[in-house]
Amino acid sequence: MHLRAPTALVIMICAMLLAPVPLSAHHGWSSYDASKAVKVEVPLAAVRYQNPHGEIEIEHEGKTWVIVLAPVSRMQARGLPQDDLKVGETVIVEAYPRRDGEPEMRAERITVKGKTVELR
Repeated sequence: MHLRAPTALVIMICAMLLAPVPLSAHHGWSSYDASKAVKVEVPLAAVRYQNPHGEIEIEHEGKTWVIVLAPVSRMQARGLPQDDLKVGETVIVEAYPRRDGEPEMRAERITVKGKTVELR
């Protein structure tokens, strides 16, 4: 079967539009400064138990910080089910801030209800 040029072009454009595209908000771990560990005990302001990485929000130093957690499958495998992360729940988070000063950190571990979970 031989496709005419316009049909082949349409198929090619559709394939390119349907191809997976990396999320623009996802970035490498080198964006975080591992030499500046931060440990805070705070109530959770927001929770997003989602992929590619879970996220929580906290109030720290007068700002709302996004804390990037692990993928859902890793959190579940290590004993951190979605029900443990509730808005208002006080947690201890050990994390590394972004190098560029954005109010975002990458969590190394989190303690919820007295249980510490390694996220990396």
